[in-house]
Amino acid sequence: MTTAPARTTTVPVPTQSIYQTRVADYWNAEENPVNLELGRIDDLYHHHYGIGEADRSVLEEPDPELRKERITSELHRLEHAQAELLASHLGPLTPADRVFDAGCGRGGGSIVANLRHGCHADGVTISAKQCDFANEMARKRGVDAKVRYHHRNMLDTGFETGAYAASWNNESTMYVELELLFAEHARLLRRGGRYVTVTGCYNDTYGRASREVSLINAHYICDIHPRSEYFRSMAKNRLVPVHVEDLTAATIPYWELRKQADHLVTGIEDAFLDAYRNGSFQYLLIVADRV
Repeated sequence: MTTAPARTTTVPVPTQSIYQTRVADYWNAEENPVNLELGRIDDLYHHHYGIGEADRSVLEEPDPELRKERITSELHRLEHAQAELLASHLGPLTPADRVFDAGCGRGGGSIVANLRHGCHADGVTISAKQCDFANEMARKRGVDAKVRYHHRNMLDTGFETGAYAASWNNESTMYVELELLFAEHARLLRRGGRYVTVTGCYNDTYGRASREVSLINAHYICDIHPRSEYFRSMAKNRLVPVHVEDLTAATIPYWELRKQADHLVTGIEDAFLDAYRNGSFQYLLIVADRV
């Protein structure tokens, strides 16, 4: 029997802190070309970074407009590779299973999961604008019967306890307290369910957050957590890591290429590259089972 997906009725976002309101305002106003231009290629709007070796021949394209087009396409290829990597770790899913995308942005990750596994997907974002946009993309692609987005707080979704086979955060954990976040994932996941995150975290063997990490925090109005806090908070919430992968080296080519994309740079590229290279910042994939 196919399990019905969560209802799509928009509910009021639970009481927000001043910080959460600022985050919502930021993403409601955000119109960054590095998010929008890449997504327009195939209507998959990812809102995260890329992994893998970059095709640097795009930088040698002599025609200025074609060069922009080729760089944009290559950056999108790299970010889509990251989305596929995350989706590949969600476990053996069936079309009847439900998955939860926490901090879904404009929705690309939920669609990738649906296309890969055929499953139902519920995405949650604190931004009403992102939610409306993502639902429109699902309708445009014809997957809205299974992929739905909700204007809710990922710390308090109101979804059914134990209803999900898998859940994830893709570069969204730095906007919330980890213990509260993992408590909600543990509540939503069935026993044996799979949780996955790809995230930037500061390396606390290096010491406290570096200058570069502080610059990234200020740029995105976020609070990057130390690496150790992920594992400590997971352990408190019945999430047992089964696979951890350091993607730092794999993401550097994306940032090197993006730094040279004049039409897409945001000014934060050097902070990321410097932090990755000096060891104070890491890009991790963490896969955990709910016990």
